[in-house]
Amino acid sequence: MVEIAEGCALAGLPPMVRLVVQGRPAALDAAAASLGLDAPPPMLRVASGVGGSALRLGPFELLILPTLEGRAGLDAALAPVPHSLVEVSDRNVGFLLEGARAADILAGLCPLDFALSSFPVGMVTRTLLDKAGAMIWRTDAHSFHVEVWRSFGPYVEAQMREVAKGISFSLLTV
Repeated sequence: MVEIAEGCALAGLPPMVRLVVQGRPAALDAAAASLGLDAPPPMLRVASGVGGSALRLGPFELLILPTLEGRAGLDAALAPVPHSLVEVSDRNVGFLLEGARAADILAGLCPLDFALSSFPVGMVTRTLLDKAGAMIWRTDAHSFHVEVWRSFGPYVEAQMREVAKGISFSLLTV
């Protein structure tokens, strides 16, 4: 983790398995069950089980971040139901943004309201960060998991650092 603003740090996440499951409710139910969940999470929410995390990005879509064991059971669970399962591990890169001003940094790149009351822990959404498509998941009160396409990674990282500089400067002038 590298501090990019006072009390706010940014780190690139290590490579991880990322799978997109698309299908009707039976497919989403099967995918969720393979992760140890009772049901898929509600829209724009995340649920985590022993087999990994399921991020509900659309009515017929889950982004799955499985554990090694969770990945092994997913294919078997989905076999009897029509579905689409695509591995997008190499397409994306992830960042962890933590600290008291993390929401302010994201708000500097995106018009969403990142107040804890509006974007609570466990919420996830697709949006634009400046000009790059992104997925943002609030993992804790002051912590966000940000995913972007690999080709946009350096750009988004630079933009977050630039906004952080502005926040740090504004703290000095108050």
